Amino acid sequence: MTTPPLVSPFGGQPPPQQQQQQAQAARDVNTASLCRIGQETVQDIVLRTMEIFQLLRNMQLPNGVTYHPNTHQDRLGKLQEHLRMLSVLFRKLRLVYDKCNENCAGLDPIPPEQLIPFVEDDSSKHEDRSAGQSRPATEERREILEVNKKLKQKNQQLKQIMDQLRNLIWEINSMLAVRS
Repeated sequence: MTTPPLVSPFGGQPPPQQQQQQAQAARDVNTASLCRIGQETVQDIVLRTMEIFQLLRNMQLPNGVTYHPNTHQDRLGKLQEHLRMLSVLFRKLRLVYDKCNENCAGLDPIPPEQLIPFVEDDSSKHEDRSAGQSRPATEERREILEVNKKLKQKNQQLKQIMDQLRNLIWEINSMLAVRS
């Protein structure tokens, strides 16, 4: 029985077929997972930035106070490392952003107004938007709009009655105040 060679016949590189599979897997990354990676990268950027500001806050200005070169060099080294990592994180974020844009290039852009749900009073706009829906849903929505319209009318009538009662009570109170 022979053992397989420890070194690949391609000089330490994986076979070309395996390289192609890895490249295909890298291209087929889910856009949602890319967004999650981007979110984590932004969180890392914020964390690193906060650490940079913490280091800067702890650094002493050379204003005549005894100066410790070792401490200064240590803090300076940490600061440079954080700045280098911040640069790497921004490059990573740019790559994720470009890949997300590439994956979403073929999609039809949806206007933000359509992503925000809102209630319309104008029934014509509502009917235009719901023209593609099934007939029972359209009828149900029309009934809901009619009920809402009637409810608004009743609320207006109740408001008028309450205003009239308020005025009547005010007149009665003012008459009672005149008599006393």
